[in-house]
Amino acid sequence: MKRRTVIRIFAFGFFAFAVLLARNIMLMRERSASLMTIKNGYTRAVEELSTAADNIRNTLQKQLYAGTADMHSKLSQQLWRDSSTAKAALAQLPVENKQLENTYKFLSQVGNYSLSLSEKLRREEKLSDEEYENLSRLFEFSKQLCDDMWQLENDVAQGNIDLVNGGSAASDESAPPTVTEGFEDFEEGFDSYPRLVYDGPFSDHIMEKTPLMTKNAAEVSREKARLRAASALGVKEEELTEVIEEGGKMPSYTFTDKEGTVACAVTKQGGFISYFLKSREVLSESISEEQALEAAAKCLDSIGIGNMKKTYYENINHVMTVNYAHQEGEVCCYTDLIKVSVAMDNGEVVGYDAQGYLVNHRPRDLSQKRRSILDLQKQVSPKLKVISRGLAVIPGEAQEERLCYEFKCEDENGGHVLVYFNALTGREEQILILFESEDGTLTV
Repeated sequence: MKRRTVIRIFAFGFFAFAVLLARNIMLMRERSASLMTIKNGYTRAVEELSTAADNIRNTLQKQLYAGTADMHSKLSQQLWRDSSTAKAALAQLPVENKQLENTYKFLSQVGNYSLSLSEKLRREEKLSDEEYENLSRLFEFSKQLCDDMWQLENDVAQGNIDLVNGGSAASDESAPPTVTEGFEDFEEGFDSYPRLVYDGPFSDHIMEKTPLMTKNAAEVSREKARLRAASALGVKEEELTEVIEEGGKMPSYTFTDKEGTVACAVTKQGGFISYFLKSREVLSESISEEQALEAAAKCLDSIGIGNMKKTYYENINHVMTVNYAHQEGEVCCYTDLIKVSVAMDNGEVVGYDAQGYLVNHRPRDLSQKRRSILDLQKQVSPKLKVISRGLAVIPGEAQEERLCYEFKCEDENGGHVLVYFNALTGREEQILILFESEDGTLTV
């Protein structure tokens, strides 16, 4: 081999080696920069989570001391925003494959439970001793979460927590613990957590029942769920940058924006819109009652829900909430309930809750042999005058359904009362008193 050829081979080999070495150095630097970006993002999420947990604790303590409906409303709105921010921050951490159901449950319930109590006070009702006790216990849990999150942030700052390990335990026993371990104390302390039953999303009586509509439905992708959430909220898909995976009886993808002002849950099975909320103040009323009802009906149409009957509604704090029940032929199914909330300043739909509908809706056999409606009408109290009658499915105390005759009656003072007789057994099942005002109609 000629000398010149040997030199060329050596030169080309050295050049190739230099190129590969430079390439590897560049890849290592890119990887290092990428890991640093990921770590910085995780660190920022931990800081946001710690701050939100601190705010939740402080707001819950203030709510225990609040004495007016206005203050409760203001604090409950803040609590909902802070809990949404905390869930969004938690979604950014590498904990997807870990079981943090208790943490998610607390963050899901605390804001919505507070909102339900606020609505009760707006109706000039008083909070019960049990409800105050629930707030006190939630406050105690918030203190534990706050302590754990500040400890987690401190461990991250000192390098004692592994943020770039995908949330999985490292095989090397000497490696730092993962971020999930920062939630262990909070997760294990749920033995005394209160059972929260209220009128709203994440209530235990809803979460404990297997939803009939999602039970055998096919699973949808996260991308398809995001598209449906964006459509329901009327926003661009890219605006929904955060996603939280909810567990429980109705596993869902919950999408929020960066500010935590909107949230929309889409069921993994079936891709149904479970609920959405838009947190903003409504300070005035510029639209009519008819326009608000029209906006609520259009919302149901856009989501694809049909055969719904408007039942009752109420206007609280310039937000009208309309209750819809499924209408199956001549039967009104009060168990299949959807609530739509409309802002009275501009007609924007700011709330939608279909969890009762998703839990209970199904094909029903309503052809059973019934008692005579005229015979049962004779059993209505002589203090009441029957002004209309019909068929309805109502919930029983043990989550079963009952097919009833519904008699709308008028009392001696002109007030209205609903009386329900079981259409199959003839038993008087329930009596509801209607409170009707310019703000809407409530039943008790």
